[in-house]
Amino acid sequence: MDIGVLTVALGDSPREEAFAYLADIGVGAVELGSGGYPGQDHLSRETLLADEDAREELRADLDENDLRVSALATHNNPLHPDTEQAEAADIELREAIELADLLDVGVVTCFSGLPAGGPDDAVPNWVTAPWPGEHADAHRYQWEDVAIPYWQDLAEHAADYDVDLAIEMHPNMLVYEPHGMLRLREATNDHVGANFDPSHLYWQGIDVPRAIRLLGDEDAINHVHAKDTKVYEAKADEKGVLDTTPYDEEADRSWLFRSIGYGHGEAHWKDVVSTLRMVGYDDVLSIEHEDSLTSSREGLEKAVDVLDRAVFETTPGEAYWA
Repeated sequence: MDIGVLTVALGDSPREEAFAYLADIGVGAVELGSGGYPGQDHLSRETLLADEDAREELRADLDENDLRVSALATHNNPLHPDTEQAEAADIELREAIELADLLDVGVVTCFSGLPAGGPDDAVPNWVTAPWPGEHADAHRYQWEDVAIPYWQDLAEHAADYDVDLAIEMHPNMLVYEPHGMLRLREATNDHVGANFDPSHLYWQGIDVPRAIRLLGDEDAINHVHAKDTKVYEAKADEKGVLDTTPYDEEADRSWLFRSIGYGHGEAHWKDVVSTLRMVGYDDVLSIEHEDSLTSSREGLEKAVDVLDRAVFETTPGEAYWA
């Protein structure tokens, strides 16, 4: 199992410098932004699609630092009611799939997207309760009229290139928890699965090892983010966890994204790694740094330190004691 990094946190460094730094701290894989919210700091999707020499330069930078690409990342909203925004996100996704194929990368990480609550609405609508009844109607519209038809078509595109789509279960997106993830997979094909990011599950009260087992039983984990969250009861006990306080007003938030080990201890992360192996996932733990209480580099280094003691470096041998 490799320790990886989503390199967005190092976007202020040139690619060569970022790769050398990551290799030096013990990272074996990189997840590269190729559009949407992650941006394209360390590659140009358009350039690499058109230019074999540019692709060779990327391969050379990777080889020089003994790194591999675990995934291309393009997180956006292809279901947005604004046609222009939705089309731009769709192009990013389809081109990321095509580029992944050219680079021999097997995964594109993304969001499910979020539609409006009806065909005449202009703003995406995250429905979290079925009452009053118009919310249940909106939820049906989002799934049946918008999301499933779109994702069936995109999943076929992914299948054409033999690239897996790894959806991050994220609040304010239609797929934000494991049962929704399985619903979308069932409606599409086996190329659609999870980018299992536990950080958004923690504050929703979801048990992460159980969620791994649920998705793993369906072979529905295509990629994993290593990202922690801490719930601060002093605020959560007052206002719950649906907190719209800005992320940089840390003292007033119910929860914060934290570096690995600062939300849950090393023993928990060893359980996460072990449960992933139990369900057959033995690929990459891609660190995503979004801890506003420390710098990117310190956060990455502390995360690598914890994960280095948690991940298994060898494959299990025969259970001679059984």
